[in-house]
Amino acid sequence: MAGVIALNGSSEGILDIHAHESMQILRHHLYEYQKGLRNLILYTTNVYSEEEVVSLLEKKGVSYLVRRASESKINVFFGDEMCINVLKNIGDKCLSEYTDEEDFILGIMLGYDRLQQCNRYLSRKNRSKIIEMLL
Repeated sequence: MAGVIALNGSSEGILDIHAHESMQILRHHLYEYQKGLRNLILYTTNVYSEEEVVSLLEKKGVSYLVRRASESKINVFFGDEMCINVLKNIGDKCLSEYTDEEDFILGIMLGYDRLQQCNRYLSRKNRSKIIEMLL
C-alpha cells in the first residue's frame, strides 16, 4: 500500500506527545489573547486536530477562522471578531496567494514588528515590479 505508514507503539506515543505539545501551544496563544497581549493569532496544526481546536475555541467563546494550508495542515486564525471579519473579507485563499497589501495587513494584525512588515512589503512590491518588467 503506497503512502500508508504503519505505526508501532512507540510511533503512536511520539504522535501523542506531539499532539499534547501542540495543544499546549494553542492554550498559551489563547492565554495571550485573553490577557489582551494579542488581537489575532495564527495557529498552524494538522488537519486531524481541527475538531479539538475548534471545540476549545467555541467553548471559550473566541472567534476563529480555519483555512486549509496544505493537504495535511490547517491555519487557524483566532481572536478579535473584527480581525476575523477582515480575514473573511480577504477571501478563502492560501497565505501564499495574498496580495502584497493583504500580506502587510495580516502581519500588522498578527502583531509583527511594523518596520519589518514595511520592509517585507517593499521587498515584495519591488520583486513584483521586476517580474512585471520581465514579462
